[in-house]
Parts: sequence; C-alpha cells; structure tokens
Amino acid sequence: MKVLVTGGFGYIGGRLCLHLRQTGHQVTLTSRRAARDWPQWAQGFEVKPADTADPKALAELCRGQDALIHLASLNEVYCGQDPVRAVEVNSLETLRWVLAAQKQVGRFLYFSTAHVYQAPLVGVIDESHPCRPRHPYAYSHRAAEDYVLSSFDQGHFSAAVIRLSNCFGTPADAAVDRWTLLVNDLCTQAVKEKKLVLRSTGLQQRDFVTMADVLAGTEHLLTVEAARLGDGLFNLGSGRSVSIWEMTQRIARRAEVLLGVPLPIERPLPEPGAQEPGLEFRIEKLKATGFEPTNLWDPEIDQTLRLCQSTYSPSL
Repeated sequence: MKVLVTGGFGYIGGRLCLHLRQTGHQVTLTSRRAARDWPQWAQGFEVKPADTADPKALAELCRGQDALIHLASLNEVYCGQDPVRAVEVNSLETLRWVLAAQKQVGRFLYFSTAHVYQAPLVGVIDESHPCRPRHPYAYSHRAAEDYVLSSFDQGHFSAAVIRLSNCFGTPADAAVDRWTLLVNDLCTQAVKEKKLVLRSTGLQQRDFVTMADVLAGTEHLLTVEAARLGDGLFNLGSGRSVSIWEMTQRIARRAEVLLGVPLPIERPLPEPGAQEPGLEFRIEKLKATGFEPTNLWDPEIDQTLRLCQSTYSPSL
C-alpha cells in the first residue's frame, strides 16, 4: 500500500514508518522540519513538507495514496501549557487533513488517546464507556475523533480511530522527546541514576502496551478488510493491567540483568491496606477483527534500556 504518515518523525511515527517499509509498504512522511534536521533513519524515505493552512497542498499530498495515518499532534505536556494551541493543532489541523483526504484515500487511521474517557482511567473501559475528557490533550483529541468518524459514516473513506493506552518502548532515535513517559523515564533513571524513584506509591493501575504491539495493531487496522472495522472505534492496549509498582519492579529486574547491578527503588510508602481502584481496559473489539497483542514486555524494556545505555553511558 501507498501510505502517507503525518508526524512521521515523532515517537510512534518513526518506528511505524520503519515497520511499514519493512513489511512492504510504500511510505511517505510529512514534516515541517528542514532537511538538515531529518533523523538519520529517514534516509531513503520520501519526505514532503505539509502546510496545514493550505487545503490544496494537503489534498495534493493525499492524492494517489491508499491510506493516511495521522499522528501529528501536540503531546500532553505542550497541551497542558497551551490549551488553545492544543485545539488548533490536535483538533483543527486534524479536520483539515480529514477534508483533504475525503475521496482521495481509501483509509484514514487516527491516533487518539485512552484519556478521552476520563482521568484517571479506572474501572471497566470499553469503547461504549462515556467520554468526559478533562485535560486539553484529551479533549482536543476527542473533538478530532468526531471529524474522522463523521467522514467515515458518510462514506468518504474507511477509518479507524485508535484510543491508545500507555505505549512504551524505544523511539526510532533518542532525540525524540518522549522520555517523560513512565517506562521510558524509569529506564533512563536506571542508566543515569542507578536507582528508580517514584513520586507516588505506585499502586495505580495502568494498561501498558509495547511499541511493537502498537505497530502490529496499526498495520492490522491499515490492511484489514473494511467490513471488519465496524463503527471504526478501537481501544488499543495490552488488555491487561498492572500497577506502576509492579512495572517498576519488572524494570529493576531487567536492568539488573543488563547493567549487572541491583537497583534500589524509592517511593512514598503506602498506608497499610491502601488500595487503588482497578482498571480493565478492554480490547475485545480489536481482537474480534483478528488482532492479538503479543505482550512481550521484557524485550521492549531491554531495547529501551540499551538505547538509554548507548545514549547516556556509551562506555558501558
């Protein structure tokens, strides 16, 4: 397939572009970066500038493409700093891409977030759960979902809106600024500080999903027959929840294997008998289309630790 990827130099975008090319797709990236700022891995890719203020230019980019994967957005940090800009980029620029893609591409994949449901994520969460987003990152993505699904319902293209849980894993290059994500941050701490520090008790439940499963799930939704997309709305996660404390202990074990030293873990101790609400992030709709996550967490953690090691302690 000919696939246009916006946000191709981002955290998920870089790995996704490499994955799609490796599996035989013809990938074009859009970017506002000057060529001198392109990452090394982008060599051999077609990279085109994208002026989201120019509808004709966007339509021209979509022409001849089989699918568009829209990843370009502001992350939660920048959205929190500037809510108006969050809506301008995550909502309105998505609408511009949707309008440009109508009748041009066969399929439109949009990356949203599980946080459109609520914050914090607790209880049983499937796609029928009411959405009450609080953070600018969440409500700007929630608005964009409707633009995509409206065009899907009107027959302009087939589509999938992906409500992603807590993805973790290495970016295509270490310069991508997503080291604040919990697992990535803990791997960085392991290498730089030789200890792991939590700001909370770690009892909170999270659905963690590997980058490898995100890539595989995305390609599945890209290529699955349109009739299996249903209403086009899918949770993408591991389908199993663990506490932040359990994930931290797991990272400590893997770090000890790779770094050769045990790592202490520091956290505020919970009160005796303290509990946090559970989380069941359901992915049955996605599974019903034929996708099953592998949930191979340790290889993704190891790869992230190795990238941190080569970046922060290259002599090790």
